[in-house]
Amino acid sequence: MTAGLQTIIYPVTDLAKAKSVFAALLGVDPIADTPYYVGYRVAGQDIGLDPNGHAGKGMTGPIGYWHVEDIEKRIAALVEAGATVDREPKDVGGGKLIATITDADGNMIGLLQP
Repeated sequence: MTAGLQTIIYPVTDLAKAKSVFAALLGVDPIADTPYYVGYRVAGQDIGLDPNGHAGKGMTGPIGYWHVEDIEKRIAALVEAGATVDREPKDVGGGKLIATITDADGNMIGLLQP
């Protein structure tokens, strides 16, 4: 079961410039503002800026994260359906787990367990 696509992470190379662009787009201040992640929340949607996304994580563009109840169970179902695990679940703070999967066409699918 999924609670929907609620988080989108953008890889950025210049965090200050990206913050300026997203502030203009979203019209709100960030709810998290650190050197390694800037996050916004607008209308129930989480939008993140990751300055390590390109070089550190190999992101080539934004990744949407589907919120799931049981990340391990969802990964197993996706692998059984033909996807491959790109990044195993990782705790990113407060018990929140994220992982990325690649589908048969090479598309990245993010999973997030709150």
